Amino acid sequence: MRLQLIQDSKGKATGVFIPISDWNKLKKQNKNLEMLEAEYEEPSKMQLLQELKEAVTELKLIEQGKLKARPAKELLNEL
Repeated sequence: MRLQLIQDSKGKATGVFIPISDWNKLKKQNKNLEMLEAEYEEPSKMQLLQELKEAVTELKLIEQGKLKARPAKELLNEL
């Protein structure tokens, strides 16, 4: 396996680059890695539309006073 260290401007290691062929081998050996990778996949158009609908519904409830608004910082942290 040929790993490459990723370093910041001060030379401090901040990450590791793994060639995709090695990554695929690791996923076969450890199914938890496959689940971890799935968490970072791009959402589908349907997922985005569903989340947008939920956001609009939540905003309407806030406007009606039926739901308490959250601070913007909390929302940004969620993203």
